Amino acid sequence: MRVKIIEREVLNPLADTDSKKIKINPIPKNIDALILFDNTKPNANIILDFISKEIDFERLNKFNKPPGAPASEEQIENVQADLAILASGDCGSCTTWLVLDAIKLEKQGTPTISICSNIFAPFARELAKSYGAAELKIVEVKHPLAGQSEGIIRSRADQAIDQIKKMIS
Repeated sequence: MRVKIIEREVLNPLADTDSKKIKINPIPKNIDALILFDNTKPNANIILDFISKEIDFERLNKFNKPPGAPASEEQIENVQADLAILASGDCGSCTTWLVLDAIKLEKQGTPTISICSNIFAPFARELAKSYGAAELKIVEVKHPLAGQSEGIIRSRADQAIDQIKKMIS
């Protein structure tokens, strides 16, 4: 048997950028205003609703954004919160937009926590790093999130709560 091996140089889609380092905002000890960014990925709403019941806050706001797309500039600009929690990164495009939205929020001074499945969290971290936000806060839950029962999603949200509580304490 003959095998022909051809080596090709392929560009990394994340690339190395010359971006400046982005300041990641600390999470305040007292969270009065919480904002939830739901990218309308199946079951993201269940995770965010569960989390909102487990964190003490005075005011809650929620944005739904289109799947596979960024939050609108208006949504980003109108964020007035002590913490934004974004969910969920469970595939390539939704993870990409989740991270890029979190970076936009961090740039304007809003601390964020992004929730990704464990399969896509390494990609999320690499993407954040390529944009100068290597310290972006990413919480991992078991993959997959889409297509799972509400009970399974609640147990995965419980995993996220433990990690989030460590971040905010």
